[in-house]
Amino acid sequence: MSASLLETVDLDAPVAVAWELWSDVSRWPAFLSHVRLVERLDERRFAWQLELPGADKNFVAELTETIPEDRIAWRTVEGVEHAGVVTFHRLSATTSRVTLQIEYDPKGFLERLGALTNLDSTLANYDLGEFQKLAETAARERQSG
Repeated sequence: MSASLLETVDLDAPVAVAWELWSDVSRWPAFLSHVRLVERLDERRFAWQLELPGADKNFVAELTETIPEDRIAWRTVEGVEHAGVVTFHRLSATTSRVTLQIEYDPKGFLERLGALTNLDSTLANYDLGEFQKLAETAARERQSG
């Protein structure tokens, strides 16, 4: 069984600010609530530590596509199977839309339960909300700075 997740958030922040936050993988734990640590292994590969209810997961993901201010795509090469893409859309000079899409294979009861109860989309929604706060704060600081 393959599950997928699609979430979108509109930001009062330009694409450049949103891109800057997402493209720095080491900052992901600041807005991805279940990500404890992301370590760069080399140019393309990153080791992830996840904290999930009742389970900790480690996996290695590689970036499969990086187009500045447009999209970042990745897939796992070890551990939990999933692939994701984040796309950035310019709405105006000061606003943007970020879309997060993840395809994954929920292994094990807890993960299936999460997929069934929409826990995943709730988490992603929360995470995008956290991202939105970070991006909008960064945008404000940039304007006043």
